[in-house]
Amino acid sequence: MSSPHLTTDLRDGVMTLSLNRPDKLNAIHNDLARALLQALASARDNDSVRTVLLRAAGRAFCAGRDVSSEPTDDDLVVVQAVSQAIVRLPKPVVVAVQGWAVGAGLEWMLDADVVIAAADARFRLPEASLGVFVTGGLTATLAASAGLGRAKALMLLGEAFTAAEAQAWGLVWRMVAPQDLEAESRRVADQLAALRPEVAQQFKKVLNEVGLAGFEKAIELENQAQRALSRT
Repeated sequence: MSSPHLTTDLRDGVMTLSLNRPDKLNAIHNDLARALLQALASARDNDSVRTVLLRAAGRAFCAGRDVSSEPTDDDLVVVQAVSQAIVRLPKPVVVAVQGWAVGAGLEWMLDADVVIAAADARFRLPEASLGVFVTGGLTATLAASAGLGRAKALMLLGEAFTAAEAQAWGLVWRMVAPQDLEAESRRVADQLAALRPEVAQQFKKVLNEVGLAGFEKAIELENQAQRALSRT
């Protein structure tokens, strides 16, 4: 599925996937989500791909789901499928974040393996204030990274937080100057791509099976909660 909203590039074992709706702050709609899902499947099946680098064009990583139209059950299914594809992908996924990462965009970020953030990045989970539930396995990934207490506060209060806070809380591996984000995220992706594929894949597999043992259950329960709230 070719889409103008997602660009792809494969070089030296690194497949770079770029969200490309900069005029909408890369807000997620079905076309973008489906294109990303297909690209992740392609990366999984292509032996020349050793690492995926997920980035975004423009001044923001992702403003969450596009709210210009009412969400449908299909929207939820596709957004969740992308999260599952990132976590299940045998190959490491690096994410480069600038500007805002909000809602489902932040959820996708936390599904990845290594996060590099620009110092001006900002994060927020507004779902509770909007009367909807989180997705993307966030109830597992955020708690695994930041701890249960902080995960509850971040989700229920929905307060914005900075890249420095995200790094201190374990959500971001490295924070860099905005002008260094592209080079540093590529350097990290290249470093991962230089590992023996079997080594990188076994580390990701075992770490996720232990550290994210509740991920699939989280997806299931999030779906149920989302649909229950939509009926009220």
